[in-house]
Amino acid sequence: MSPTAKSEYLKKIMPRYREASKTEKNTILNEFCTICHYNRKYAIRLLNNGLPTNNHSNLSRRGRKKQYKHPMIIEVLTDIWIKTNLPCSKRLKAILPLWLPFYEYELSEELKKALLTVSPATIDRLMITMRSKYFKQGLATTKPGSILKKHIPIKTDQWDETRPGFLEADTLAHCGSSVAGMFIYSINCVDIATSWTESRAVWGKGEKGVLNAIENIENHLPFPLKGFDCDNGSEFLNWHLVKHMTNRKKPVQFTRSRAYKKNDNAHVEEKNWSQIRQYLGYQRFEKEHLVEKLNNLYINEWNDYFNFFMPSVKLVDKYREGSKIIKKYDKPKTPFQRILESENVSNKTKKRLQHYFQNLNPFDIQKRMTTKIKTIIHEVNQ
Repeated sequence: MSPTAKSEYLKKIMPRYREASKTEKNTILNEFCTICHYNRKYAIRLLNNGLPTNNHSNLSRRGRKKQYKHPMIIEVLTDIWIKTNLPCSKRLKAILPLWLPFYEYELSEELKKALLTVSPATIDRLMITMRSKYFKQGLATTKPGSILKKHIPIKTDQWDETRPGFLEADTLAHCGSSVAGMFIYSINCVDIATSWTESRAVWGKGEKGVLNAIENIENHLPFPLKGFDCDNGSEFLNWHLVKHMTNRKKPVQFTRSRAYKKNDNAHVEEKNWSQIRQYLGYQRFEKEHLVEKLNNLYINEWNDYFNFFMPSVKLVDKYREGSKIIKKYDKPKTPFQRILESENVSNKTKKRLQHYFQNLNPFDIQKRMTTKIKTIIHEVNQ
């Protein structure tokens, strides 16, 4: 028997029950409990008092009022989420204070406050229908440089580096589905302590071309180069790079990872995917003049976008608890913010970066960056 039918049945027998004698009431009550499957005491209360005046359909919502029901909240979150290439909720939470001051539409103070106080869990709940996943894999083109392996030591304890200046480096092949012929490579470097990234494009993997790209990267770093760690590719393990790192007043610590152990260079491997692959894809770049356009993008918009406005998390602790490995991460921060917090970077450098940061607008940078990427991809597809 449905609740509606029970309610209608109660309305019919309630007047008869109230006017009936004691014996008749007992008969009506027995029938009412049998048909509706009610507890006897509950049935007596219903027959004497009737249904409650406030049913569930008329009750106001329990608990505190919704804080994030404004439709503009989801609109702004989605807009910034897309412009920052779909970050997770914890990173998006850290991105909002950096991007909101430059938002193209004027927002009320109430709306700004809601966006700045929203939690990562609430962001996940509000944007649950918009999440998407990527399943792409690239081609590996690393060839072993075995001649110098004995001269360059292996180092796998990079996780403990806290001083800026220790880089991990890797090459990415823009080869499409074939590694035949000549095409463009990207040299990607990431600082372990701050996550500061620098990328440069080169034509092929010639030793001199790679060396020139690394020299250019070193000149653009906001801190001196102290260590350089790479894989076992011949583009890195050569005398040109060895002499460049060691023949100087303050030699750079030049190390390499173990062969076939990609996780030794986990920092740069992660950036290869989250930055270059997600933005430039896996197409074949076989036009040499695109090297200049890629480097123009890397040195300008790319550098500002990822180093000043895109926060990331860093592993701060890892331990085993029974059969589980527990990992703890710090709060999402941009490489620029980590440099400002570092005691190993000079105040002069910090002031210079702060002055540069004040003149940046993330929405303008993202717009110019998108335009340049579309131009490059268009030329690739021609």
